[in-house]
Amino acid sequence: MANFQICRYESSYAEEAVAMWRDSKEQAIGQKEIHPFDSHIHFLNHILPQDYEIYLALENGRVVGIAVFNAQELNQLYVANDQQGKGIGAALLKLAKEHSGGSLFLYTFETNKNAQRFYEKHSFIEVGRGYENEENLPDIKYEWRRDFEVQGAE
Repeated sequence: MANFQICRYESSYAEEAVAMWRDSKEQAIGQKEIHPFDSHIHFLNHILPQDYEIYLALENGRVVGIAVFNAQELNQLYVANDQQGKGIGAALLKLAKEHSGGSLFLYTFETNKNAQRFYEKHSFIEVGRGYENEENLPDIKYEWRRDFEVQGAE
């Protein structure tokens, strides 16, 4: 089990958070990020905060995870490649669920089998496919509702 803490995002972590996010996403989908690094930092610092809460997982001051969510949607969840399987993603997901209105939806890439297993393990169910994204990759839409969890796994 990793020794990490979860905190609200601060812009002083922007470069490290974006680098981790991009590396994790590239490994997950086998495709390089389409946006330049600086655009990604702008997105994190100026666009996402308009509609979402942003939290980081830190281990010894190093960014090892990021979650971006609001009461309805889990917009982003990434964990450093070398830290996956240590409970970081589960802790960030639990936080998003606690801040939700009792349900969350998310999209994950069809090619990202690890994410699919992770979300299904945490009581998300597939509700749709084929949603469009900038990467032009097939998506799966998942939904979680508090009542799924009461009845089901976890």
